[in-house]
Amino acid sequence: MHSIIIPTLNAAACIGGTLAVLGEADGRLARELIVSDGGSTDATRDIARSAGALVVEAPRGRGSQLAAGAAAARGDWLLFLHADTRPGPGWAAVVDAFRAESENATKAAYFRFVVDDNSRAARRLEAMVALRCRLFALPFGDQGLLIAGATYRALGGFKPLPLMEDVDIVRRLGRRRLVALDHPAVTSAERYRRDGWLRRPARNLACLGLYFIGFDPARIARLYG
Repeated sequence: MHSIIIPTLNAAACIGGTLAVLGEADGRLARELIVSDGGSTDATRDIARSAGALVVEAPRGRGSQLAAGAAAARGDWLLFLHADTRPGPGWAAVVDAFRAESENATKAAYFRFVVDDNSRAARRLEAMVALRCRLFALPFGDQGLLIAGATYRALGGFKPLPLMEDVDIVRRLGRRRLVALDHPAVTSAERYRRDGWLRRPARNLACLGLYFIGFDPARIARLYG
């Protein structure tokens, strides 16, 4: 069995659809759905429970929430996803194939970043993310992270960071233990439409730069908003 862990905060608009995709029966994998909620004031938790997910309450912040979800997981493999990210059709077979290879027990995998928008700006963003992953081995949380539970624990798991928790864990994994899956994880483009196709990635890049030069992630989170 593998456990799928999703951090949420007021994600009622998207969590139902995401859990529906993840819970679809395909006869291949037994899975456990875990929603780690950081204090939602909308219907997120009720929707998650109705979809059959275990709801865990955790201190607000993706790092803390992901760690709490992992602590509650019973699966021997863990798949971490964002609430507004849905792996494309056939994802379970891809996960199954990765798990089946014994050498992957000490590695971690991530999906190809795709946004649900048909614009040229969306394609440029996807190309930028692909380049970042290829050059710097830095997939972000909206690309998912598939890792064996034993390897996750040996690594020390997610740190209780309010931001950059995804960068922190993939840096500890290192390039040699990261595998890019040629399968899409489709993320909502709502934030990019709202904040700007150039402005939001530029802000993300600025936050990443501050993290690498040693700024406190809590301070970066306040700047990030």
